[in-house]
Order: sequence, then structure tokens, then C-alpha cells
Amino acid sequence: MAKMANGYCDNLLLATYLSADCTVFFAPAMDLDMYTHPTSSNNISTLTSFGNIELPAGTGELASGLVGKGRMCEPEEILSLVNTHFQKTSHLAGKTILVNAGPTFEKLDPVRFIGNYSSGKMGKSIANELAARGANVKLVLGPANADGLNPSVELFRIESAQEMHETCSRLFVDCNAGILSAAVADYRPATKADQKIKKNDTEFSLELVKTIDVLKSLGDSKKDNQVLVGFALETQNEYDNALTKLKKKNLDFIVLNSMNDKGAGFGKDTNKITVIEKNGKSHSFETKPKSEVAIDIVDILETYL
Repeated sequence: MAKMANGYCDNLLLATYLSADCTVFFAPAMDLDMYTHPTSSNNISTLTSFGNIELPAGTGELASGLVGKGRMCEPEEILSLVNTHFQKTSHLAGKTILVNAGPTFEKLDPVRFIGNYSSGKMGKSIANELAARGANVKLVLGPANADGLNPSVELFRIESAQEMHETCSRLFVDCNAGILSAAVADYRPATKADQKIKKNDTEFSLELVKTIDVLKSLGDSKKDNQVLVGFALETQNEYDNALTKLKKKNLDFIVLNSMNDKGAGFGKDTNKITVIEKNGKSHSFETKPKSEVAIDIVDILETYL
């Protein structure tokens, strides 16, 4: 696992893994103390972030005499998990789905910008889960790391809110659904300096103007057979604010997460969400890795498609 996670290629197995462009499953098997070591946890997390699928270790008596987690997944269970995965992959076959992710950067001058802390991890996890279920995925990604994407995901890179709007509007026309998880800037500088702004005065005033609302724009233009999903990252009155956004932007459902919840928010590998549907139903989930959060979101999307 360590070699897979870090790209070491010193034998045929590793060469095969690093060359693979298909789904890869891995089944950890080791003694309890090795399994619980932070290095092993990091390696498993890295491998799943690459889109690989963990076949979780079982619990029982180990070779050392210890009892705990570390036993390799039983062959019958491996077969069942692999069968379930590939049965699931066909559910979205033929569907084209737009996803956006990451922040936008609104330039102030050639070296400065207004932005936020979004890492794009949630959107990338959603794109990977959609691709694993057979969908044609178009990911519009702001200035964030693009590592770990399923090779079948079609990637479009943008920087500003205007570029995000133009690209998403162009792509959404031919999509069955859109999941907009990006943290698009609400404001941009009214003017952009051609040269670096020098530090002269003790105070500096910056005029901001609103950016175009990408999510509302798609909601206003969507056809009856298109599904649109938005995200709401809130710090107060979370549920009410998300419900208002759901209605105002003509969404089918909205994914709410709060900066007040431990394990949620920008840059983390975990998230804690509540999904609110336009029919009034809501679904709350515990804090879990973003790859598993993506499964919950896509499961609900499938009921609409």
C-alpha cells in the first residue's frame, strides 16, 4: 500500500497498478498495531483519494495472537463487494452530468486576487463517484489541485466567476443534471490594475461589484427534464438559509453543510451534510470521508434520474 500510495515502481505488481486506467480494488491485511498506525491510515486515505476502492479489513484473531481489525476481507465478501460495485456502475450509464468544484480567483492586479479556501475535494469526490457509476462527467474546476480524478472525467479548468459561468452555461445545455459544489466568489474588484499596486498610503479602498450568480443562472435556464443540485455552506441559520436558496435558485435539492460542524468545511477530507429536497424531505448524515459523502449525494441524485 505504501508503494502504491507514493508511486514506487520496483516490481511487476506496482508497474501494473501505476499503468492501470481501470477500477482498482485493494484489500488491506496486516497485524493490529500495523493497521492502526497513522502511516497505514494515511496510505489508505491516499489510495481512496486516487479513486481506488478499499475492501475493508475484517476483525478477528490475527497471526500475532492479537484480536482486532486487520484480517483480510474474506474471499466471499470480496466477490460480493466487487459484484455490487459493477452492478451499480451501470445505473447512470448514458447520463451526462456537470459538476463544478473549487474556488474562483478574482484578480485585483497581476499578483493579487480575492478568493476563498475551497480545495475542490468534495466536487472531485462527487465527479469520481458519478464516473464510477457509468456517467459521462464534465468537471469544471477552479484553481485547485486536480490530482486523484477518475481518468474518464472530462476536465475544464477556469479561474474567475465569469469563466465559471460561461463554461457551466455552455456545458449544462446538453447535460441531464448538474451538481454545483464550487465556492464561487460573490464579488470581484470593480477594476483590475494592469501593474502591481504599490504600497503607498496607510489606507487602501477597494470597490467591489457582484459577480454573476452561476447557480441561479442555471436554475433559471434549466429544462423540465434537467436536475440541478446546489450546495450551501452556512455559519448561522443554516437550515433556513439553505431552504431559501433551494427555492430562489430553482433547485431540485440542496446539500447543506455548516462551518460550525466539526469535520465540515473547506480543505478537510471529511464532511457532514444535510440534503434538503424541493418536496420538503430532508436527509441528515453523520460526519464521514468526502468519498462516502459523495455516495450519499449520488444515491439521491439517482432517484431523480
